[in-house]
Amino acid sequence: EDRLERMAGAVETILECLGEDPKREGLLKTPQRMAKALMYFTSGYKTTLDTCVNEAVFREDHREMVLVKDIDIHSLCEHHMVPFFGKVHIAYIPRNNVLGLSKLARIAEMYARRLQVQERLAKQIAMANQSAIQPL
Repeated sequence: EDRLERMAGAVETILECLGEDPKREGLLKTPQRMAKALMYFTSGYKTTLDTCVNEAVFREDHREMVLVKDIDIHSLCEHHMVPFFGKVHIAYIPRNNVLGLSKLARIAEMYARRLQVQERLAKQIAMANQSAIQPL
């Protein structure tokens, strides 16, 4: 893919700017590996809420709080492109619909797999939940 090749070329330039030799045995495949890793770390850009939820919204007469705790997230800070990680807790009170519990973790991962700041990540997860099921 053209994007991978362009990214690998950029990584090779970065290695050279650091004073490294990209042709050194240990670094020969590093540009391609890093390009693929960045594509994975930012794969949330290719995912939509609809594909994440995948019709797992169920009509249910349930008015008690739904809580999923300790969802591991890994993201890249948009300011320095360095990793950050933590745990997300998602809670809502259903109105008429509930969302499959695993989908809450998938929503969190979708937004975490983008260049992020923690505050926007929290808001995007909340807004996606709101959009998917319109809780109270």
